[in-house]
Amino acid sequence: MWGVAAAVVGCVVLGGVMMGWPWQRGVHEGVGPAPGARALAAVGAGVSAGLADLAVLIGEREAFVRAHPTDARAWAVLGAAYVEQGRRTADATNYPRGERALRASLKVRGRGNVEAMDGMAALANARRDFRAARTWGEAALKLAPKRWTTYPLLIDAYTGLGDYKATKRTLDRLLELRSGPAVLARAGAVYRDRGWREDAAAALSDAAAAAHSPAERAAWLERSGQLSFERGDLEDALRRFQEAVRIDPDQRAALAGQGRALAGLGRPTEALNAYRVALAKQPCPQYALELGELYESLGLGQAARVQYDLLRARVREEAAGGVDDELVLGVFEADHGDPQSAVRRLRAEWRRQPGIAVADALGWALHRAGNDKEALRYAAVATDRVHGGGVRSAPYMYHRGVIERELEQYGPARRHLQEALRINPYFSPLQVPLAEEALAALGDVPDEPLPTGEESKEPTEKER
Repeated sequence: MWGVAAAVVGCVVLGGVMMGWPWQRGVHEGVGPAPGARALAAVGAGVSAGLADLAVLIGEREAFVRAHPTDARAWAVLGAAYVEQGRRTADATNYPRGERALRASLKVRGRGNVEAMDGMAALANARRDFRAARTWGEAALKLAPKRWTTYPLLIDAYTGLGDYKATKRTLDRLLELRSGPAVLARAGAVYRDRGWREDAAAALSDAAAAAHSPAERAAWLERSGQLSFERGDLEDALRRFQEAVRIDPDQRAALAGQGRALAGLGRPTEALNAYRVALAKQPCPQYALELGELYESLGLGQAARVQYDLLRARVREEAAGGVDDELVLGVFEADHGDPQSAVRRLRAEWRRQPGIAVADALGWALHRAGNDKEALRYAAVATDRVHGGGVRSAPYMYHRGVIERELEQYGPARRHLQEALRINPYFSPLQVPLAEEALAALGDVPDEPLPTGEESKEPTEKER
């Protein structure tokens, strides 16, 4: 499934962990930036840090806490840096290290330790444990309600839990407290989820233009590229992904994005190469799934199975680091493994954190397992603007249309399949041909009453 990562893996913002810390002497006393200061500034502002700078910061903080084991803030910054390194490299072994450092900080200073609480919220988001992230974030916010860098952490948590009213409320408060590229990018992500794609594109473009470092700019360009891909603008998506990699060669998400765009442009050899490079440095299960599906679309079944085996192995490795990969594993099992297993996994995931991406995945798994009546309920949640499913997603519309066709709801099926191909006619090398076949099989529009209710509403200008 293409685009799952964009829907379920938001930017892990660590800014609340390190803002305004006095011990970084080179920054505060005008004697020039100390080694690791750029990484400290980046994570302090809630943006991506360069991997080389991040490694320096981690080395400095490890040495510092060995000499000063009772410095709660130093432990908190070390823990946050480990989390950021894990996010940038997809190396989940960093997360237990980060948790140990953050808990060491809380042990030294348990009361009022907002820095460590924010770090724990960032860690929970990185592991896709959105309930824990909400708990830590709300506790931090209660202690320091004007600490703006806690708000993006809560936005990630509320989004993962499907609480879109809380997401909007938290974004509104964040916009009152702060401006700047990190806030613009967070607003863009929320606008995208609400279907306001033009607003989302403008916010992300402004964030990239205002970025303070190459790694930060590359991160916002990659997110802009994701949005362009979701809109079916492959040339623009490819340009943004390529620029992100040119600025920051460690921006592996943009390399995977290049693979996505190149596949849609009919350049499979280049797409395969882009995915291979991305996976070599950032072996995300999602990238393995996308590469496997690309191989499968090219008739290379054995190569696809190699990637699917890699996906399973990576999920096991990430689980050892505390990462919840049930969503991507459920998506994989629904289409390439055991649909009944997918349903079991995704039902449990829905009970834990009922976000829109989980609703879509569970609905599709139920369809693949032969339970279309129940499947439609979840597919409707994923595409219902009133209840949070405002994101204009071609895969979500495709899934709903196929389920409706199986239920002999031919009018809605036709509309949703058409909408999927209108939103992005390149959304998946495997599923686009199936969507086209399903739509052709439905034939021309018969004489039928106009749709009523939510289905009949034209999207507003913002939703376009």
